[in-house]
Amino acid sequence: MPLASPLPPAGRHFRPPLHRRRRLSLIWGAVALVILTSITFAVVRWVPGPWVESPVVPAVGTPDSAAAIPEDLANSIDRILGDAGDYRVGVALSGVDGGETRTFGDNSPFAAASTAKLITAAAYYHLVETGEATLDEKLGDYDAGFQVEAMINTSSNDSWLLLMDAIGYPRLIEYAASIGIVYDPQENTLTPGEMAVFLKKLYAGELLNREDTEQMLGYMRNTNDEVLIPAATRPDITVHHKYGQLDGSLHDAALLTFREATYALVIYTESADSSDEAERTELIHELTETAVDALFPPAPPGP
Repeated sequence: MPLASPLPPAGRHFRPPLHRRRRLSLIWGAVALVILTSITFAVVRWVPGPWVESPVVPAVGTPDSAAAIPEDLANSIDRILGDAGDYRVGVALSGVDGGETRTFGDNSPFAAASTAKLITAAAYYHLVETGEATLDEKLGDYDAGFQVEAMINTSSNDSWLLLMDAIGYPRLIEYAASIGIVYDPQENTLTPGEMAVFLKKLYAGELLNREDTEQMLGYMRNTNDEVLIPAATRPDITVHHKYGQLDGSLHDAALLTFREATYALVIYTESADSSDEAERTELIHELTETAVDALFPPAPPGP
């Protein structure tokens, strides 16, 4: 609201009396102070950068706290892998809020099986966000949104083929490279470490906008097969994951959240065939239980 004052006479520069000038000076000084304070407060509160708030539980902490991998846990994983059977095993573990990705066992490329469907999903969402595709367009008998959900939540291979065809292999390779992953859909190989990095970036909101991240993570919960990593966690731990099972490959790639800490845990196993699948399932359970006990100790019972 403007300050009330008499209109100046026509043709003259108006200058109020001294006592009114002093009062006006005080008023304008107070107004300026309020404006300056508001601007300062807004600048302090606004922090530029990508969306990093988790869509489920905020992933907070520092590399020296929640993100650190305890050496006792690293030693336990090494011991478990040393006792494993005669098959390939690769493990990657990393806190999503900082710190390095630790790998154990074999970190060379594995046949990624269906875990690579996550990369295809992210690549398609990316095209939607850049205006090159929509979730409403028809792919096969249904729309693209349906196919993305079916590919992740029920691991539909038909949906995967339709989405890869819609993206195109060259663009899928290019997208993977843009997020730091070497991936060729014709070979379909990934290292456990690459998949862990992908999961970290997805959860941190570095790949997609908030809405698409939430939707993709939602499809990674309560899937049609929860017998690997999810089966070895506790009810108070939230699991987002994608399993892979093909010929001799038995994998799971998961995000585990407890309270304010989230970790990516990737376990790839590969054998000549599926005859030792039960043994490898037990191995995945043992590795998961060991990681959960070390990273997410339950709160002590109250008095």
